[in-house]
Amino acid sequence: MAKRHTDPLGLHSALEDWMLPVLVAAMSFLAALTIAGALASTSLATQWRNNTAAALTIQVPQPAAPDAANNATRLAAVLRALQTMPGILNPQPLSTGAMNRLLAPWLGADAASLGLPLPAVITATWNGPGAGEAIAPALNAIAPGTLAQSGAQWAAHVTALTASLQTCAAAVLVIVALVGGALVALATRAGLAQRRDTIETIHGLGAQDSGIASLFASRATVLTATGAAAGALLALPVLLWLATLAAPLANPVPPPGAGGGLVNLPDALWAALPCLPLAAALIGWCSAQLTVRGWLRKLA
Repeated sequence: MAKRHTDPLGLHSALEDWMLPVLVAAMSFLAALTIAGALASTSLATQWRNNTAAALTIQVPQPAAPDAANNATRLAAVLRALQTMPGILNPQPLSTGAMNRLLAPWLGADAASLGLPLPAVITATWNGPGAGEAIAPALNAIAPGTLAQSGAQWAAHVTALTASLQTCAAAVLVIVALVGGALVALATRAGLAQRRDTIETIHGLGAQDSGIASLFASRATVLTATGAAAGALLALPVLLWLATLAAPLANPVPPPGAGGGLVNLPDALWAALPCLPLAAALIGWCSAQLTVRGWLRKLA
């Protein structure tokens, strides 16, 4: 008797306990991975963008030739100038071995043996305002032909890539929400068809549309929230595994005592995962309400 009182329309049999939650769990699993991917790409892009934008590369052609003032070699003069310029940190010329490793894919293991006039390359960190290329005129006056290039262009490319990934993630989440709503609507319509005679009877006796819709919406809310929670829990070990794989990219030199697992997931993701059941419950409630009310209006 208690079951009949709490379930007057028999919705526990009309809306099955397993089909809708399983489908919603799959949607929740996909949503969790999408959110994690968007957050990870944003975090990695921010780190890479900052590191790239601060990188400064100076090329000095004919490094052993005299500088413009004929006081030292062009390489030595440029290095001395860089050490005194504000905003330039740790200027270091690349060694012959480092140059060979960079040029090996194109010129072989020993580029110097080819007799090509290779420039000297100086790496530094730009800590000043604006773009690092602004120092090029001053260096060119010391050693004509010297080029200075910062990572600002690469940073702009990384920013554009991040924006496109975030747009794709938002589109996926919208599609997941729409598919979830459609699943609830289909399940609700199936329940309405199964309990049609009972609903028509109580509706004819004066039952309000809002009351009938609330019964369906409550049942759909429980099922969708349960399925979404299960999907989020199933996604958690996968997210931890992916975070472990991505840890070297996010932090090549981990701090002492740092371990894997939970610490690898960003706080924003921990906050987003509990929101999935809430969002699924809201979608389920709204979709069931709209479906039932639309169906009942046709009875009038």
